[in-house]
Amino acid sequence: MALLPIITAPDPRLKRVAAAVDAVDYDVRCLMDDMLETMYAAPGVGLAAPQVGVLKRVIVADVARAGEKPQPMHMANPEIIDASGDISVFEEGCLSLPEQFAEVKRPNTVRIRYLDYENETREQDMDGFLATCVQHEIDHLDGVLFVDHISSLKRGMILRKLTKFKKADAKAEAKAGA
Repeated sequence: MALLPIITAPDPRLKRVAAAVDAVDYDVRCLMDDMLETMYAAPGVGLAAPQVGVLKRVIVADVARAGEKPQPMHMANPEIIDASGDISVFEEGCLSLPEQFAEVKRPNTVRIRYLDYENETREQDMDGFLATCVQHEIDHLDGVLFVDHISSLKRGMILRKLTKFKKADAKAEAKAGA
């Protein structure tokens, strides 16, 4: 397994739509394993393949709380096949938008269809934080970031802040390399 570099916004690769995988084979399982290791190390609760520069419809998640046994989920080609009309609001963050958070409204309950780690088609009902996490990661597969669900004013403030951080980091790296 290997730690993968996480792409941060604003980066145009995060706005691209990922391609479906044909099957969960050895290569996709290796990607899932690397993504899970990267997510835990970051630390985060979910990660989508586009966030590590791979335009495939693959996500991993684990919403177990501190002290609980890990409950990793591996999903290829996840799709929402049903969503409740009940809305939940959670403060969301993202490994691709470091240290940025905003309240996002999403359906509280969803039914997801996906290919699991063994290439079996599964359907699962999810609610609460797990439902929010998986919807957030599926959004990444469609080139959508959590800031796309908030007001343009708040989104602009967050993206400007991230651009400023990236420029400062680039200057520091250039100075260190000189």
